[in-house]
Amino acid sequence: MKADLHTHSTASDGQYSPAELAHLAKKRGMDVWALTDHDNLDGLNDAVTTGKALGLKVVRGVELSADDYLNLHILGYNFSASALQDWIDSLKGGRNNRKYRIRDFLRTKGLEIPLDEVDAAAGDGAVGRPHFAQVMLRHGFVSTRKEAFDRYLDTPEFQKIEKGTKPSAEKCIGAIKAAGGKVSLAHPYQIVLGDDRLEDLIKKLIGYGLDAIECYYPIHTPEQQAEYLRLAEKYGLHVTGGSDFHGEKNKPDHPLAAWELDVEWLIEET
Repeated sequence: MKADLHTHSTASDGQYSPAELAHLAKKRGMDVWALTDHDNLDGLNDAVTTGKALGLKVVRGVELSADDYLNLHILGYNFSASALQDWIDSLKGGRNNRKYRIRDFLRTKGLEIPLDEVDAAAGDGAVGRPHFAQVMLRHGFVSTRKEAFDRYLDTPEFQKIEKGTKPSAEKCIGAIKAAGGKVSLAHPYQIVLGDDRLEDLIKKLIGYGLDAIECYYPIHTPEQQAEYLRLAEKYGLHVTGGSDFHGEKNKPDHPLAAWELDVEWLIEET
């Protein structure tokens, strides 16, 4: 089936509302679409309702950031939202407090970012780095969104202020599995492992309950994709694919996708 299993709406740091995103997914030719906002389930009901009206199969999802490694993200699918809600709400509180850490970090770089403008960029969603990038671009501190991340918002120095503020991968996977869900490792190329090997991490995550690897991703190289597919086959994991779509304004190099994927394991009993 044609699917995109990694997208973001205005409930976190995406450009489009869940309902708008459902229409875009249908227009893109998807059979199955997952909304996976950061630490947030608020958009799922609208996504499911709109998707159903369009004849689109919607998978309830979420993207969680784990503290174990830089950019280690866990995608959860097809869980009981009510079973996960209280824990997710606690993470949302931490994400809201994060904006002050980011503001203070940017101050050390000589950049004064008005939080009211960041909040306005986020609208009803949770504040994220893309919203800071928008404001930095507007004030001329950077010339592109990518520059905002490369110079400030995704550097090793920035990541140090994030350390210890997120749950462990074991906690993320355990919470999703306890809520009856499935788990995939998001965009493996982003994970900074140092001298460790990705395969070692995958074996550890399998011990926690990992079900799949996001092998298809817009900026995976052919070599990376082949390696992730090899690891998935070696360890009997399912293969997922996602665009990480945030909208043309927020992440222009990640357009919606419609990969041919085996999703029967994922959509059963939804």
